[in-house]
Amino acid sequence: MDMFSAFRVKEEDEKITTTFEKIPLTDLSDGEVIVKVAYSSVNYKDSLAVKQNGGVIRNYPMIPGIDLSGTILSSQDARFKEGQHVLVTGYGLGVSHTGGFAEIARVPGDWIVPLPDKLSLKDAMLFGTAGFTAALSVQALEDSGLAQNKEATILVTGASGGVGSLAIAMLKQLGYKNILALSRKKSAIDSLKKIGATDVLLLDEFMPEKIKPLAKQTIDYAIDTVGGDVTAALLPQLKYGGSIAICGNAAGIKLNTTVLPFILRGANLLGIDSVNVPMKQRLAIWHRLATDLNVSQHELVNEIALQELPQTLDQLQSGTHIGRTIIKMN
Repeated sequence: MDMFSAFRVKEEDEKITTTFEKIPLTDLSDGEVIVKVAYSSVNYKDSLAVKQNGGVIRNYPMIPGIDLSGTILSSQDARFKEGQHVLVTGYGLGVSHTGGFAEIARVPGDWIVPLPDKLSLKDAMLFGTAGFTAALSVQALEDSGLAQNKEATILVTGASGGVGSLAIAMLKQLGYKNILALSRKKSAIDSLKKIGATDVLLLDEFMPEKIKPLAKQTIDYAIDTVGGDVTAALLPQLKYGGSIAICGNAAGIKLNTTVLPFILRGANLLGIDSVNVPMKQRLAIWHRLATDLNVSQHELVNEIALQELPQTLDQLQSGTHIGRTIIKMN
């Protein structure tokens, strides 16, 4: 393939523009492995990549897309061979290295995860960074005591988003009985219950007029995908020894809180990073996504063509997007 389609972000006269172009292989970042992309997925971080002052893209022009799955066309890395099915998420993909929103990608061998058994290339992108992050969050909570308490009250914030909705489905599949979904979208209540939420709390009802240093202890564990004031309101409600796995900042990067939940109730705030996870841990999480965390029959999935990408990015930026959107390449 001499020329192939790509979605590119450019900076011209200090303004961000996007375009679909036919480009040659020489326009891709360096790497030992060339992949024919079958699927990519659209994440909140991708929507920031095309936003003015979004803080994601480090150099222009750039092909965004922090996830991809596909088939190896050629490899100079002995660990991988032509025809092998693989996936890549995180690292510098779609940030400082040309990413998954193109028909062809070139990546370092050290970033590649062989496609696990029992997962299709489509399934891998149904999960993508969102599913990987959700699984990391579930794992962190289980390591902090959740695994021993199937009756624990677990709150998932940003529940209608990609990470939140997948986390709910995973927790349900694992047999947890009390999963609370926190969302600002009343229209998402029925969908959230269908994928596993036992109850849905609306953000306006959850947020107090004034956040107190300590509040009534109502939540054992939480997966927090939004940060900001939501985290500040959540911490005082954690039960003694409770934990929050925090993995997102859609509500802001600042955290206005006190030390009291930590020193009086033993609260734990567990940071979740999905970008630079060591390969040993990365492979273990993808194994779980192919086995006990495999919720690939997820209800909230939308499949689009590459040319439909701008609409989805707009929905993510405006907060109207629900669930997961995956891109099927031609």
